[in-house]
Amino acid sequence: MSSETAVTFLSRLMAMVDVLVFASSLNFSEIEAEKNMSSGGLMRQCLRLVCCVAVRNCLECRQRQRDRGSKTSLPISKTQDNLQTAAAASKTVIQNVPRNLSPIKDPDRLLQDVDINRLRAVVFRDVDDSKQAQFLALAVVYFISVLMVSKYRDILEPQREIGRSSSLSGRSIRQEINSPTSTENPSSFTDGVRGDRQATPLEDLPLEGSLPHTDSGIGEEQVAGALNGSELGGDIGGGPDAMSELLCTLSSEVRKSRESLLESPPGVEVLKPAASISSISQANKGINVKEILKSLVAAPVEGAEAGPEPQPYHPDPALKREAAAMLPMQFHSFDRSVVVPVKKPPPGSLAVNTVGTPTTSGVPSSGSTPNIFAAATATPKSMINTTGATDSASSSSSSSSSFVNGATSKNLPAVQTVAPMPEDTVENMSAFCEVDQCPLRTRLTPPELKSFSSLTGFQTAPRDAGQFLSITTKLERALEKVAPLLREIFVDFAPFLSRTLLGSHGQELLIEGTGLVCMKSSTSVVELVMLLCSQEWQNSIQKNAGLAFIELINEGRLLCHAMKDHIVRVANEAEFILNRQRAEDVHKHAEFESNCAQYAADRREEEKMCDHLISAAKHRDHVTANQLKQKILNILTNKHGAWGTMSQSQLHDFWRLDYWEDDLRRRRRFVRNAFGSTHSDVPLKSLEEYAGSEEEEGMKSKKSFRSHPVVSPNPETELMLEGDDDAVSLLQEKEIDNLAVAFRPRVLILRGPVVLSTPAQLVAPVIVARGTLSITTTEIYFEVDEDDPTFKKIDAKVLAYTEGLHGKWMFSEIRAVFSRRYLLQNTGLEVFMANRTSVMFNFPDQATVKKVVYSLPRVGVGTSYGLPQARRISLATPRQLFKSSNMTQRWQRREISNFEYLMFLNTIAGRTYNDLNQYPVFPWVLTNYDSEDLDLTLPGNFRDLSKPIGALNPKRAVFYAERYETWEDDGTPPHHYASLYSTAASTLYWLVRIEPFTTFFLNCNDNKFDHPDRTFSGIARSWRSCQRDTSDVRELIPEFYYLPEMFVNSSEYNLGMREDRTAVCDVDLPVWAKKPEDFVRINRMALESEFVSCQLHQWIDLIFGYKQRGPEAIRALNVFHYMSYEGSVNLDIISDPQMRETMEAQIQSFGQAPSQLLIEPHPPRSSAMHLCFLPQSPLMFKDQMQQDVIMVLKFPSNSPVTHVAANTLPHLSIPAAVTVTCSRLFAVNRWHNTVGLRGAPGYSLEQAHHLPIEMDSLIANNSGISKRQITDLVDQSIQINTHCFVVTADNRYILACGFWDKSFRVYSTETGKLTQIVFGHWDVVTCLARSESYIGGDCYIVSGSRDATLLLWYWSGRHHIIGDNPNNSDYPAPRAVLTGHDHEVVCVSVCAELGLVISGAKEGPCLVHTITGDLLRALEGPENCIRPRLISVSSEGHCIIYYERGQFCNFSINGKLLAQMEINDSTRAILLSSDGQNLVTGGDNGVVEVWQACDFKQLYIYPGCDAGIRAMDLSHDQRTLITGMASGSIVAFNIDFNRWHYEHQNRY
Repeated sequence: MSSETAVTFLSRLMAMVDVLVFASSLNFSEIEAEKNMSSGGLMRQCLRLVCCVAVRNCLECRQRQRDRGSKTSLPISKTQDNLQTAAAASKTVIQNVPRNLSPIKDPDRLLQDVDINRLRAVVFRDVDDSKQAQFLALAVVYFISVLMVSKYRDILEPQREIGRSSSLSGRSIRQEINSPTSTENPSSFTDGVRGDRQATPLEDLPLEGSLPHTDSGIGEEQVAGALNGSELGGDIGGGPDAMSELLCTLSSEVRKSRESLLESPPGVEVLKPAASISSISQANKGINVKEILKSLVAAPVEGAEAGPEPQPYHPDPALKREAAAMLPMQFHSFDRSVVVPVKKPPPGSLAVNTVGTPTTSGVPSSGSTPNIFAAATATPKSMINTTGATDSASSSSSSSSSFVNGATSKNLPAVQTVAPMPEDTVENMSAFCEVDQCPLRTRLTPPELKSFSSLTGFQTAPRDAGQFLSITTKLERALEKVAPLLREIFVDFAPFLSRTLLGSHGQELLIEGTGLVCMKSSTSVVELVMLLCSQEWQNSIQKNAGLAFIELINEGRLLCHAMKDHIVRVANEAEFILNRQRAEDVHKHAEFESNCAQYAADRREEEKMCDHLISAAKHRDHVTANQLKQKILNILTNKHGAWGTMSQSQLHDFWRLDYWEDDLRRRRRFVRNAFGSTHSDVPLKSLEEYAGSEEEEGMKSKKSFRSHPVVSPNPETELMLEGDDDAVSLLQEKEIDNLAVAFRPRVLILRGPVVLSTPAQLVAPVIVARGTLSITTTEIYFEVDEDDPTFKKIDAKVLAYTEGLHGKWMFSEIRAVFSRRYLLQNTGLEVFMANRTSVMFNFPDQATVKKVVYSLPRVGVGTSYGLPQARRISLATPRQLFKSSNMTQRWQRREISNFEYLMFLNTIAGRTYNDLNQYPVFPWVLTNYDSEDLDLTLPGNFRDLSKPIGALNPKRAVFYAERYETWEDDGTPPHHYASLYSTAASTLYWLVRIEPFTTFFLNCNDNKFDHPDRTFSGIARSWRSCQRDTSDVRELIPEFYYLPEMFVNSSEYNLGMREDRTAVCDVDLPVWAKKPEDFVRINRMALESEFVSCQLHQWIDLIFGYKQRGPEAIRALNVFHYMSYEGSVNLDIISDPQMRETMEAQIQSFGQAPSQLLIEPHPPRSSAMHLCFLPQSPLMFKDQMQQDVIMVLKFPSNSPVTHVAANTLPHLSIPAAVTVTCSRLFAVNRWHNTVGLRGAPGYSLEQAHHLPIEMDSLIANNSGISKRQITDLVDQSIQINTHCFVVTADNRYILACGFWDKSFRVYSTETGKLTQIVFGHWDVVTCLARSESYIGGDCYIVSGSRDATLLLWYWSGRHHIIGDNPNNSDYPAPRAVLTGHDHEVVCVSVCAELGLVISGAKEGPCLVHTITGDLLRALEGPENCIRPRLISVSSEGHCIIYYERGQFCNFSINGKLLAQMEINDSTRAILLSSDGQNLVTGGDNGVVEVWQACDFKQLYIYPGCDAGIRAMDLSHDQRTLITGMASGSIVAFNIDFNRWHYEHQNRY
C-alpha cells in the first residue's frame, strides 16, 4: 500500500485499540485461547503497537524540527539547489498529515501525551495479573529509559557527529565503493549517494556531510524501521504484526551484542550502520544502551531505492512497497556522549545492531577478521528489517564500540550501501532489501521517492530555535511528561524491579543509594536522566530489562512469522482465486461478447428471415390468387360453365400431364394447360449442329478428364455401399428420437414458429432453384431466391411449369419422406404429399438433411412398403430399405405386379420424377415390333432380360467387349458404354410430345426441336437403334406401360420431315397395335407375362443389383462411365467453382446409375403353379366343376334389394354383405370366408359346407326390425335405387339420401339410430358415392342433387362422421363444390386414387372434376348417349358409363372414347374388376354378363335369374359376386376373372 495509506491504517488501528482495549475492561482470555495465543498475548501485542506509534510520532517531531532548521540552512551549490527544489516539490507523508489530526502537540517533547497515556494503560490495565503487569512494566521501563538517555545525548552534543562525518566521509565512501559487497549493487549505492546529495545544505560535501545527527537514540533509521514495522504490517490487527518486525530487532541486537562482547578481541571496534556516521562513544568494555533502542527502529539500507512498478509476488507486497517508499530517508544512530567503561565484557552483555539489510563494507583493522555476514545469514527470511549482528570482536583500544552492520577500523566509520542478500534469503528480496533496479539503472527518481528526496540530505539541526536554552531547560521541556510515568512504574513495581534490576555485583540498584528516593520524592528530570545514564544503570537496564524486551520482540517475531506464512498462504490462495476469477471473467466476457455477436447475428438473420417469409407469403398469395382466378375463369367460361355456351369452343385445347400420382406412382391425368402452344415458331436442328456439338462435347469432356483424374470415392458413401447396412433395423425408434435432440437444427434456429431455416435448392425437372427452406411446427415453406443470377437466367416458360418456387406444405399433408441423391451426393430429400405430388430439395450437406428430417413429421417412407413410419427409415440407405421391406416377398408370392415391384425398386433406389437425370427406368420386354399379330405365348417375342440392352446384339456385344479390353485413355477408367441407359436427354427424347416435357426439351436443346431423323418417331425404329447404334443403349421409362398419350402429337407440333419424306407427327406404333392404348395395354401385358416374371430378377441384378458394378458388371458387359456411379465423385472437395460446374455438367450428361440395392443375386419370382391356391394370384386355378351360383338368400320382405355392399375383408370386426331394400330396410349379413381351395387363407373343414353369407339374425327372426329400418321421410318424387345408399368400409354406418329436407343422413348399422344429418345442397340429394378407403377408413363421399351440383365430403374413419372436426359435426363443410351440370345429378363415381369425380346428370354429358373442384373435361359420347344412368371408374383409368337404352361407353380418364356398345337389356348395375380389365353388368332380365372392358368383348354369361338385378358387388378377393334382386333376395355367384386371362386360355 502507499505510505499515506500505511500511516492512515496505523492510526486507525491504534484508535481501535484505544477504544476496544484501553477504554474497556474486557477480558481477552477467550479470544487468546481461540487464536492459540499465550495468556496476555493480546496486551503484549498492544504494547508492540504502542511502541511503534510512539516511535513514529518521535520521528515526526524530528522531521518538523528539521523542516524548521532547513529554513536557516546555508546556501548550496546551483546543482544541489536544482535537485533540492525538485525534491521539495513533493511533501513527505508526515507533512501530508493534517496538523489538526496529528497526535503531535509539542514537537520538542520526547513522547506525546497520547503515547504516554497508552504506555501507562498498557502497564496498569491488567495490574491484577501481576506476572503479566510486571513483564509489561519491565519492557516499558526499558523502552522509556533508552529513549530518555538518547534524547539527553541529542541535546548534549548536537554538533559532534557533523564534524566527524565531514572529515571521514570521503574515505568512507571510497571504502564502500571498494568493498566487496558494494560491487554487488553499485547502481543502488550510487543512486543512494546521489539521492542523499540532492539537498546537501553545506558546501559540496560527500554523503555523510549532509546528514546532521541529532542523537535522540532514535536514529534516522527509525523512520523506515518504524514505518516498515508498523505501517507495512498488514498483520497487526490479526495477531502478529509489523510492530514485531520493528521491535524484534531490539531483542536480536541485545542477544547478539552479548555474543559479540564475549567474542570480540581487544582493539577491534564494531562500528554503526553505514547509512549513518556513528560516533565511537564507548570503549569495548562498555555497552551503549541507546544502541539497543537504536536497533528497535533502525532502517534498511540507504541506497536501496525501490521502484514504483509492481514486483513479482512476495510474501508481503505491502512491506515491500512501504520499504521502497521510505528507504531514501536514512536516519542515523546513536551514542557519542555517554561512555560507560566496562572492565570486561560480562557474560550476558548485549550487542545491538541496527535493523536493515545487512551491508558490510569492511576494511579490517589490525588483527581483526570480522565475520561480516554472520547475522545476515541468520536472519529470518520473513523479516522486513533484518537484524544484522556482526560477530566481530571489539577492539580493546577503542574508546567506544557501536554494534553495527559493518566492521571497519575504529577510526573509519563505514558508509552504508546496498547490502548483499543473504544466501538463504534470496526469495525474500522484495521483503527486505530487494529493490526495483529499473529506476536506479535509468537514474530516475520514482514519484513516491521524490517526496522524500528533500529528506535525503538533512540540514544541520536547527540551532536558532533553542541554542540559547540551557541543557537543563531542554531536558525538562523534552522529558517533563514522560519522566512521571517512569517514576510511577518504578514506584508501583518497586519490589519487582528492585529484584530485577541488579548492578554489576548483584546489588539491587533501585533500593541502594538514591535510586528509589529519586524516583519517589524528586521531580527533577535531570536527576532521573543522570541516574539512568550511570554505568551501572545502563548495564543493568540493558542486561535485565533488555531481556524482557527481547522476549517481547521474539514473541512478536514468531507471531509475525506465523502470520506471514498465513498471509502468504492466504495471498497465494487469494491470488489463485483472483486469477481464476479473472480468467473466468475474461472467459465470461468473451462468451458474453460472443453471445452478443451471435445474438445480433441471429437477430439480423431473424429479421432477414422475417422479411424473407413476408415476401415469400406475398409471392405465395400472388401465385394462389392467380390459380384461383384461373380456376374461377375456367369454371365460369367453360362451355359447361355459367358463362359458357354449348357452341363455345376454343380453336385448340391445350393439355399438360398433371403431377398427380396414383398408388403405383403413375402420372396419368392431363389437365388444362394455360401456357400451352403449338410451338410453331420453334425451328429444327440441322445435322451439322449435332456434329459440331458432339465434337465440342467430346473435347470438353476429354479435357476435363485429363485435368481431373478419377476422384477417389467418398469414403462415407463407400462405407454405406460395402456394409451389410442392416443396422438401421436394429435401432429402436425411441433411441433415434432421443438422438433427434442432438440433431435439432443448428443451421439457424429462430424464435417463434420457425424451427429450422436453411439454404436449399428446389430440384425440379431441368431446373434447380436456390432458395431458403423454412420449417415451422406445422408447415414447410420454400422461397426461391429470385435475385440469384442462375435463377434469373431460367426461361420463364420453364418456371411456369415448376411448382413449389413459393411453396407451402402442411405437415398434415406429408405422407412419406425419402433420402435422395443429387449429382451423386447424398444430400437430397423427396417429400411425398397427400395430394399425390412430391417435391425434392437438395441441401448443403448430410447433416442438414438429418436436421430437416428430424424437424418433419414421423412418416417414414409411407405405409406402402411394410416399413415402420419412423424418421430413421427416412434416413435409411436404399439398401437398408430394400432389405427391410416386404415387397420382394410380396412380389415373389405374386401379391403385387411386376410393374408395381419395378416402381418400388426405382423409388427406393433414388429414381424420381423431379430429377430427369434420375428418372425411373424400365426394361424393354418385347423384341417383335413388326408382325401384324403379337403372340405373347411365344418366347421369341420377348427380350433376354439377363443381358444389358447393349449386349443383346452379339456383334455389338463384341464391339463393346473389345473397347473395354483395349482401353487406352489413362485419365478415365475403362467402360463399355459412354452414357447410361437413362439420362435426362433420353427421358425428354421419349416424352417430347407432351407438356411440360416439350418445353423442358426445348429449354435443354437451344429452343429447337431435334432433327426429324433423330426425333422419337417410331417404336420399332427406336428398338432397332438401341440394337445397332453403338451410342444408343436407352432403356424405357414407366410411361411406356401406362401413358398412351405420350405417343400422340396432340398439340400438333411441327416436328419436320424425315429423309424418306414422311412427316414426323404421332409415334409410329407396331403393326400389332391399332392405337396407342392398344400398345400400352399389350406392352403392360407383356411386362406381367410369365416369360418376363421368370427373368425379371436378372434384369434387376443388372440395374439395381450385384451386376451393376464390379467384376460381375465387367463379365456382364455392364460397365458405364465411372461418373455415373454413386460414390465416384465427391463434389465437396472441389474448391474451384469452374471445375465443380464442369463436373456437375458431366454428371448430368452421363446420367446417374440407381443406388445399388443388392450385392448378391436377386431371388426369382415363384411359379404361378405353386401359388395357384392364393386367392390374390392372377393365375388362380379352381375346380371347373364348381357351380356358377353358390347360394340364394331370400329375405322375409319382398321389397327389392336396391343396394349391396360386400365389405368382406377378414380383418374387419364384422365382415358382411350389407343389403338395403327399396323400403329402406337394411340387413348386415355376416360373411364366412369359405369359398376356395383347401389351403387357402381362412379355409377350414368345419366351414367347408357352410354358405358364405349368413342372413342378419334380426331380419331372419323378424325380431329386431326396428333396429334395421330407416324410418325418416323420403321425398316422394325420389325413386329409390342403388345410388341412394352408401355403406362405409367397416360396415358400421349407412349413408342415405333423398330426404325432403335436402339433407343426407348417417345411420348406425348396429342400432339403426341416426348419428348425423348433413346439409349443403339447395335441393333434394339424389345420389351418393364413396371412394375406396385407406388405412383408418377415411374416404371421400360425393353427394349429387337436383340443384345440379355435387358436393365432395370427407368421411373421418376415426370419428365416424362427415368432416374432420367432431365438435362441429352438425355443420360440416364440403371439401369442394362441383358445378357444370344443367340438370339433376343422377349418378356419380369417385376415385380417390385418381383424384377424380365423374358425374352424370339427367341429360347432358358426364363431367370429370378433380377432387379440388376443377372441371377437367366433359365426356362427350356418341349422339344418342346423352342420358347417363350408371358410372363405374377403375383405378386403371377406365371409365364405363351406361346410358339409357342400353348404350355403354368406355372412356379413358383423359376423355378419349375407347369403345362403345349397345345391348338390349335395361342395365341396373355395373361393376369393374379391381384391375379394370373386366366389366360385369346386370339388369332387368336377370342375367349377369362379363365383358372385356377395353373393347366390350363378351367373356361370359351367367345363367339367368327369375327376377331382375338391381344391385351388385364383389367380395374383397374378387371371387364372389353378390347381386341384389328385385324379388327381395340376394344371389352369390362364383366368379373367376383369371379364367378369361389370355395366358390361362392359351397355355393351360
